[in-house]
Amino acid sequence: MLETIGYANMAALIGLTGGILLGLAARFGRFCTLGAIEDWLYGHDDTRMRMWAVAIGVAVIGSFSLMALGLFDAGTTAYLGQSWNPLASIAGGLVFGYGMAISGNCGYGALARLGGGDLRSFVIVLVMGLSALITLSGPLAWLRITIFPLQEAPASPPGIAHGLGTLTGLSPAVFGIAFGILILAIALRSPLLRAAPASIIWGVVVGFSVVLAWAGTYWLSMESFAETPVQSHTFTAPVGATMLYAMTASGNELTFGIGSVLGVLTGAFIGSLIKGHFRWEACEDPRELRRQILGAALMGVGAVVALGCSIGQGLSAFSVLAWSAPVTFAAILAGAALGLRQLITGFQPAE
Repeated sequence: MLETIGYANMAALIGLTGGILLGLAARFGRFCTLGAIEDWLYGHDDTRMRMWAVAIGVAVIGSFSLMALGLFDAGTTAYLGQSWNPLASIAGGLVFGYGMAISGNCGYGALARLGGGDLRSFVIVLVMGLSALITLSGPLAWLRITIFPLQEAPASPPGIAHGLGTLTGLSPAVFGIAFGILILAIALRSPLLRAAPASIIWGVVVGFSVVLAWAGTYWLSMESFAETPVQSHTFTAPVGATMLYAMTASGNELTFGIGSVLGVLTGAFIGSLIKGHFRWEACEDPRELRRQILGAALMGVGAVVALGCSIGQGLSAFSVLAWSAPVTFAAILAGAALGLRQLITGFQPAE
């Protein structure tokens, strides 16, 4: 079967499967980065933030369980296979978070909304993908590398569990699974979350999609003798790759990231039809469109610098307990809080 389908197509199929789950979670479970932050800061409701923690906990437990079984090596991922640059995580996270707030969506959220017919999100997706390509390999690439130079490969994976494993001589899986259980327990302490089983279920689905990605792409990497990379979901640079593939498919190959992007669109489209929410929407205010374009451009730059978006760092990197994950996620939260405050209060001093 694998010989018939091909490695690239199988990688895209793995991404498509997980992406569909994420698209359905966005529509049925209201899983959304910016929405969770806004509820927490201004609605005094942390249910969706705890739902995010459920996803992280499940992803951590599942990923380190795979490691314990020998079905996954986190050192082969982009998050633990190269040295960590804290400055890049902080700067990129702040820029991404601010851009997410003023555009009204992260890359994942924009794809989910686009699947429901929101044409404003189509603009966000296009601008963000283009901005990511410009920063990754275009005119801004030299500036990015100059400010945040590439570093030598680390002597040991820059991860929390792996660091503790090196210090104690124990398997990183022991610490990883323990951290995952702790995160999950903290999330489920909330009576409000426990009273919303659907939120818990969709949080589990999101976490499982990350574990599925690691298991599938690691297996494929072993089968292909490392021809295909070990990856999980992130939604900035892959959006740009999807745009490139749409223009150069005859001379290009599918990838996990492309499948993941198309999967979110598909899952969100199916979910919006089932719930009766699909409808075409467009921007009626030029000022809103200008703000969304600026925010999307900032998200593309920020995610490339930070090596991941709110999903890439906030879930995929978190699932392997990379040091970059909590730092970048905290920076994204800070940037989003700044952007939301600008939109809601206009930076007016508190009375």
